[in-house]
Amino acid sequence: MATTNGYTNGVNGMHDEAHQLYPRFSDIPAGLDIPVRGEDGDEAVNLDLTELIDETDELCDLLENENAAKNYWITIALAYAKQRKVDIAISILEKGLSAHARGRSEDRLSIMTCLCWLYLDKCRHAPRVKPSQQSQEGDKDDRTKEHFIKAVIPILNEAQKMNPAYPPLAMAQGTLQLLQASMQQAKPAPTSREQSERTILLQQAAMAFDRALGSSGGKNVMALLGKARASFSLGNVQGALQLYQQALDRAPDMLDPDPRIGIGCCLWTLGHKDIAQTAWQRSVELNPDSKIAHALLGLYYLDQSHQYNRTDPEWEPLYKKAMTTHTQTAFKIDGMHALTCANFGDYFLRRKQWVNVERLARRAIEHTDVNAIASDGWYLLALQSHYEGDLSKAADQYNKADQARGADERGYLPAKFGMAQLRTLMRDFDGAKFRLDKIVERSKSLEAMTLLGVLHAEEVFAAQAAGSEEDKSVEAKRAINSLEAVRMAWKDPKRKAQKDAAVLLNLGRLYENDAPEKALSCLKEVEEMQMAEISDYDLPEDMGPSEEEEKQARRLLLAPQLLSNIGCFNFQAEKFSEACEYFKTALNASVQQRNTEQLDEEGNPVVDDNDALVCTISYNLSRTYEAMGMDDQANEVYRSLLVRHPDYIDARTRLAYLSLKSNPSEGAEAVKGLLETDPGNMDVRALYGWYVHTVKKRTLALNEDAEQRHYKQTLQSYDKHDLYSLTGMGNLHLAVAREMPRDTDQHKEKRSKMYARAVEFYDKVLTLDPKNAFAAQGMGIAVVEEKRDTAAAIQIFSKVRESVKEASVHVNLGHVFTEVKQYSRAIENYELALVKSREREPGILACLGRVWLVRGRQEKKLDAYKTSLDFSRQALEAAPDNINYRFNVAFVQIQLAQMIISLPEAQKTLVDVEQASQGLDEAIESFGRIAKEPNPPFPRGDIEQRANMGRNTMKRQLASAIERQAEYERNNAERLEEARRKREEEVRKREEEKRVAAERAEEERRKIREERERIAEEDRQLIQKRMEEERAREAELWTTDDETGERRKREKKPKEKRQKRKKKSEDSADDDTDAEGGKSRPRSGAASATPATGSDAEGGSRRKTKKRKLESRKGRTTAASSKYKSKDIVEESDDEDLEGVAGAAASSQPTRDEDMPETPGADEDGAQTPGAMGIEDEDGEERIVSRANQRKKVARILDDDDDDEAEGQDQEPEGVAQAGESDHGGD
Repeated sequence: MATTNGYTNGVNGMHDEAHQLYPRFSDIPAGLDIPVRGEDGDEAVNLDLTELIDETDELCDLLENENAAKNYWITIALAYAKQRKVDIAISILEKGLSAHARGRSEDRLSIMTCLCWLYLDKCRHAPRVKPSQQSQEGDKDDRTKEHFIKAVIPILNEAQKMNPAYPPLAMAQGTLQLLQASMQQAKPAPTSREQSERTILLQQAAMAFDRALGSSGGKNVMALLGKARASFSLGNVQGALQLYQQALDRAPDMLDPDPRIGIGCCLWTLGHKDIAQTAWQRSVELNPDSKIAHALLGLYYLDQSHQYNRTDPEWEPLYKKAMTTHTQTAFKIDGMHALTCANFGDYFLRRKQWVNVERLARRAIEHTDVNAIASDGWYLLALQSHYEGDLSKAADQYNKADQARGADERGYLPAKFGMAQLRTLMRDFDGAKFRLDKIVERSKSLEAMTLLGVLHAEEVFAAQAAGSEEDKSVEAKRAINSLEAVRMAWKDPKRKAQKDAAVLLNLGRLYENDAPEKALSCLKEVEEMQMAEISDYDLPEDMGPSEEEEKQARRLLLAPQLLSNIGCFNFQAEKFSEACEYFKTALNASVQQRNTEQLDEEGNPVVDDNDALVCTISYNLSRTYEAMGMDDQANEVYRSLLVRHPDYIDARTRLAYLSLKSNPSEGAEAVKGLLETDPGNMDVRALYGWYVHTVKKRTLALNEDAEQRHYKQTLQSYDKHDLYSLTGMGNLHLAVAREMPRDTDQHKEKRSKMYARAVEFYDKVLTLDPKNAFAAQGMGIAVVEEKRDTAAAIQIFSKVRESVKEASVHVNLGHVFTEVKQYSRAIENYELALVKSREREPGILACLGRVWLVRGRQEKKLDAYKTSLDFSRQALEAAPDNINYRFNVAFVQIQLAQMIISLPEAQKTLVDVEQASQGLDEAIESFGRIAKEPNPPFPRGDIEQRANMGRNTMKRQLASAIERQAEYERNNAERLEEARRKREEEVRKREEEKRVAAERAEEERRKIREERERIAEEDRQLIQKRMEEERAREAELWTTDDETGERRKREKKPKEKRQKRKKKSEDSADDDTDAEGGKSRPRSGAASATPATGSDAEGGSRRKTKKRKLESRKGRTTAASSKYKSKDIVEESDDEDLEGVAGAAASSQPTRDEDMPETPGADEDGAQTPGAMGIEDEDGEERIVSRANQRKKVARILDDDDDDEAEGQDQEPEGVAQAGESDHGGD
């Protein structure tokens, strides 16, 4: 039947009748008749085995007095055991054993074996340690497994002395050794004594089951199950799986124990979890009360639920099925089952129902014989203690959970992680990191890597907060590596790991200084995670339908701190519009959260004063407005901040700066007022120093410099380590050193000392702040200007460029690259500086003009001079009153005129020369005005001398150059016109040749196409013709039967015997004789020939073969009447195509029958004439048959009357040889 037990689990063969499922003790009868001796003869006392009383003294006395057989004692004891009254059953068997003390040894052996099994059953259900709770059945027996193991050993030893080969004893011994092995505590080292004892016990158990299996001829299913259990415990999972399958194949009806449970466990261990679930599900279908099957199915669905996040809709039905459908069912069946209690304890742990957790965990520890389940129980207790804050107790329980699974390398990973967490709570960070490193090396646990990365990160953050100078780069790198490994694991679909915002936030803090773009990426990922977690019910009802509006509504529900930090990173990346949007959203979110009433645990409203957060975000928004050039909006926000907080010095400082930009006089008063109000504020003093720098009069006397006095006062009176003042002092010394004369050795020495003093200030700043880019940039300028160490300067500026996003860094790099004559890189850096400057600064334009001029001198290119002049004019347009920029334009014009004069006529044009002449006039005029200025950039004499040179010499040279250039271009124009005409003629000629070649190629292609079409048409006609001929030939050879309608070959009529025609050259008149030829053979297809079968169609008699006499070669050559004739047998072909041969024959033979020779004879030279033989069919019409299809071996028959027979055999006649060599006869 289809519903027979076990068919889906490997049972082969079919059964004629339905299976019956037999549970344990199913063979115990409902009643038992005990024979007694009476007065009337033997009688019987009926004992109802379904309703047994606990008092058994009378029953045992009856059995003993009546000398009852062993079967009665054993059956009654098993009946009590069936009702779980195992202690009474053991008592009955002990009394039975006493009653049979002098009986047969076989009887005693049976009772002792049964007694062993009952003790083993008690051991199986006894607690591992002394129980702290009463069992579900109310049993107050607190004896442990060890007690029953000690009780069964002497009985088993005594029984083995009586009969060691007794099979049930082997089974009992194997089961006992399995229980003893399960009681062994797992140890860390695989070579330890305890571990070795466990292995030895399991091996001995396997051998005991082998003996039991061998004594039964391989039919003992229980022995198979025992051996499978031993193999599984020894780690031979594949072998155990085969044994379980054999047991199921032999006993598909067995439910207790159920081989399907073992099959599922093996498959689970091998990684085939879904197939394991199928086996356990089948076990539940056959036995709905199987507690172990339900418990294992609960574990399966728990494992499946762990593949999803709790927010995933797939998680809830799986978890519900695991706990409600299976685990709860198993608990209702047996509330003391260890595995079920461990699973159910985790359920109550998530709900923090500590009473239930402790009760179930204790049951799991006390009633299991599996170390892993005991480990789970201790872990539940450790988690409870951890939650309750009892760290010492939790540490002890974590350690026991780890020891139960072997500790060290083989221990329980969650317990190890729990101990690392406890170390963290105890502030033992080194111990926690040590344990976490061990866990990560073993399993790559995401939780362990996360905690390890956070611990390293916190160490870095603590050092930063304390201002420690200790290098924490190693810890930062370890933290980043650990947290990035966790982040990468999120992308693995197989692991299905849940993202953790703490990982990203810590990474963002670690990347904040060195990689701000990565920090921004982490914060944006946190933003996406938190936005995805917001429920649709939390969104406002008046939200718009667009996706952007929904996104903005979700963003308003995020933490303002997160949004503000994202805005700050965007500000640093100069993404001011995005930063502005985030600051606005953060400000709105903070205001919205401040207006939301929050309640504490007692229901009282919580006053959340986030005014500081609002002020910080508002200030950041104002700074963003400044960066975007929106000074009015920035002013408005700053003033609103000062309304709420008049002492907000940062806002007052920024307002003063904005006033300096818009109204310098008013701004100056504001800055002075700030300094008077708070002279000790370093930010205010820095702003005042910057203000003095912009308005002071430049001087080479440092003692008279107002900026220097301000910085000196700051360092002496307020903060000697003020970085801004130290950097400003270095800049002052650097500027003075740059302007100092160097014409004498004394001046050079003073200049060097000034540079050295500037370097000292910069070095002091870098000592206090190694990452101060401004000091590093000043150091680089000093190095390149004083020591001409361009390589070191390039290295310094390149590093500074990564930190300082300002134009000055690129300007300095441009200067250095110009110095080393790398003009392309210098131009690139100047252009970058021009882009980064908010306004087109004339100084950068002047630098571009200078570098293009130097490049033009080196490369001798006129375009470079023109580009230099263009940038110089742009600089002058930006600052028209600057005398230096006017000098630069005039100087470039003079240089351009000199370049034009020196260039050959072929490299310039008349327009270039005329423009240069015009520019020269402008330069002479500019030099004249510059020389009259009170402070010219160069000595007046030099400027006037250069103007006179241009007026007297260069003007005449340019006039001559204009004449030469005009003459050159006139002559060159004629040559160019002639060359142009010839070029056009050549182009037309080539185009004509291409056209002719194309037409010729097209004509060739047309001919080829037509030829192909013609050949294709001929092929089609030829194929059509052949098909028609084939159909005609088929119609000739085949016909349709009138009776059956089937197609069959036509039956040929037999040919009448006719005389052969004679050759016209012969005089013979006898029509009955065959014609002979001197040089050719007779026609083989004569009318008198028989059909190919050789039988007569009418009479069926074989025609008598004609015999011819073979003459000798000599006689044939001398006698004209030599008699030689060969016979060709021609067979008709009913399926060969004769068209080609027929055509050849028609062209080579006469059209009239009377003119056709009897056979195709040889010509006068003896050569055979190719052709086909003519054969007449039964209708009298001649058919053309191919020689290749008609030729057969020539039959040579000697005449009986020939007297020269011997001579014909010894010497072959010449005619025979010719026949054999011809195309018409022989082989």
